[in-house]
Amino acid sequence: MPLAQERARARSPAPAGAKLSFIDLPNNARIPGKATIRFAISGMEIAPAGTARRNTGHHHLLIDTELPPLGQPIPSDFNHLHFGGGQSEAEILLSPGRHTLQLLFADHDHVPHDPPVMSEKITVEVLAAPEEKPRTAAAPNAKVFFIGLQDGAVIPPRSLVRFGQENIALVPAGTKQDNAGHHHLLIDTDLPPLDREIPSDFNHLHFGRGQTETELTLPPGEHTLQLLFADHEHVPHDPPVMSQKIRIRVQEGSATASMATPAPTAPPARTASGRTPAPNDAAVYFIYPRDGTRIFATSTIRFGLRNMGVAPAGVVRPNTGHHHLLIDVPTPPLDAAIPADLNHIHLGNGQTERKITLPPGEHTLQLILGDDQHVPHDPPILSERITVYVGAPAKRSARR
Repeated sequence: MPLAQERARARSPAPAGAKLSFIDLPNNARIPGKATIRFAISGMEIAPAGTARRNTGHHHLLIDTELPPLGQPIPSDFNHLHFGGGQSEAEILLSPGRHTLQLLFADHDHVPHDPPVMSEKITVEVLAAPEEKPRTAAAPNAKVFFIGLQDGAVIPPRSLVRFGQENIALVPAGTKQDNAGHHHLLIDTDLPPLDREIPSDFNHLHFGRGQTETELTLPPGEHTLQLLFADHEHVPHDPPVMSQKIRIRVQEGSATASMATPAPTAPPARTASGRTPAPNDAAVYFIYPRDGTRIFATSTIRFGLRNMGVAPAGVVRPNTGHHHLLIDVPTPPLDAAIPADLNHIHLGNGQTERKITLPPGEHTLQLILGDDQHVPHDPPILSERITVYVGAPAKRSARR
């Protein structure tokens, strides 16, 4: 016996002038299969699902479907995407071909308002292949190469790999400059597509600070290594600047003349407090965003470091550490390991940026550098705590 249709619910009133629309997405637009869709609401405010406030609601994206019944909660499935956290953008995946998209605002119970607040229904054409991303030109004689590491080398499981470049400048990620870029190390993988951002994972290591070496730990056996230079957006140059793909063999207890093997690690130096020492002039700071900035719900936060180097967690090296991003929390105790949770994000691979998603409203961000054990240095290297805003400005009260 089929289930009875849910009884119509009382609908929240909406102002007559409220408008909902897509941002920079016109009807009949051509988009890639993986695209970020952004939403705009005027005349109302965004509030997460479950938050009952007058003239508020949250977004729903309808894909290849008609409007649902307006007196009932909007379904939640592949054709009806809910953004109950208050998001105002979404990255979606669509198959090649034509699709319809429509936005529908709804209240704390996912029920459309009265009158309904919805965008026009638009059609988009999804391209069969991703559109090429503009590539930065490189000098024809630019090249990158391994220093002291040859094809066929036998190396120990833990080794220091060094990179070199000629006829092209070395600059950090995010720095747009002609004939310049930074290194990426490809491990046991083929070249990625050259018209897109290089992936960031265990097989594609980014050196966005402009590093020219890394301490690499690989399991015994055969491996391949290749260097690929890329521009400020991690996109390979035109023509691509890459090294030969070399084969190496990792073997316990091996040491070769072709590879500079790091000396055994000495016990780390400690201050009287038992913490790792740091230079007095070291500083960590936000490259983006700055204090008071209004940002998208999903944004890439970028970090900078002066007078110290970045090293992954677990790597003991003087005057180095790795970043921790604190979101909406006070500074933790400085004499213990920094917690690891959704508010204390560890960047233990040495990353210098992180994409985060925040709900609408006011948020605080702070950076702390941690040593090989995630403990702040002595003296601690921490940024100021900055405030950022997601979404439309909040209405201020007339009363002080």
